[in-house]
Amino acid sequence: MPIHRIETGRVRVKANQVRRAPGGAPALAKVLFGREWSDWLPIHAWAIEHPTGVLVVDTGETARTAEPGYFPAWQPYYRLAVELEVRPEEEVGPRLRELGVDPERDVDRVVLTHLHTDHAGGLRHFPNSEILINETEFDAARGFSGKLAGYLPHRWPGWLAPTLVHLPERSFGPFPRSMPLTSDGRIHLVATPGHSPGHMSVIVEEDGLYYFLAGDTSYTEQNMLDGIPDGVSTDESVRTLKQIRTFTRTHPTVYLPCHDPDVPTRMDAQQVVPLYQEP
Repeated sequence: MPIHRIETGRVRVKANQVRRAPGGAPALAKVLFGREWSDWLPIHAWAIEHPTGVLVVDTGETARTAEPGYFPAWQPYYRLAVELEVRPEEEVGPRLRELGVDPERDVDRVVLTHLHTDHAGGLRHFPNSEILINETEFDAARGFSGKLAGYLPHRWPGWLAPTLVHLPERSFGPFPRSMPLTSDGRIHLVATPGHSPGHMSVIVEEDGLYYFLAGDTSYTEQNMLDGIPDGVSTDESVRTLKQIRTFTRTHPTVYLPCHDPDVPTRMDAQQVVPLYQEP
């Protein structure tokens, strides 16, 4: 069951967003007015070739972000705290075609870990796929309140009619809410809120390893190990990061957050989280 890593351009954010800064000032203010920027970070999406069909996890960003007026001018986050570099050929559609996958014909389902633009910007490439979105996330992202929170609902495709996911109270390891995505139980969807209200992650079991497609649960593996959330997460992220650490102690896990520049090295080397202890 091949798992393909797809890089859809780069993003640069404030250092205080990558790793929450200490101190009593509001976290968002530290992000908006911080002076230090991160390095350029990858924007990853994933394609899983399961025997029953191709599953895409996140859709990366769109090159349209370079167009004047694409972002709301009144939204301070886009003016002060993020820069993007995405070429048209780097969008998820062309990247999939390089792999021999036609996004309009071959992709059965798309799972969005959450609806921030660098994860949902490539939705337009999947008009014929079932789109799975957490219902809490979808409610948070819609309308003007969604725009205030930094989502871009007005940029979603007009045809979008997602399958809204309500994760049942069924535990998968330390995660209290989960559901299998395949009948063989090798791909699971788990609730990992904090970075956004309805954030989800996808866990793929393959050849005795668990590939944890983490979205933005943390920007790096080290932040997860240290239990330090990013600068825009709620305190719920602390509990999520603890659950991930608990999972990796008992499951040989390759942890793959969307923006971690070390993801290619860890993935190619099948390097498991160092907390794992063989029984």
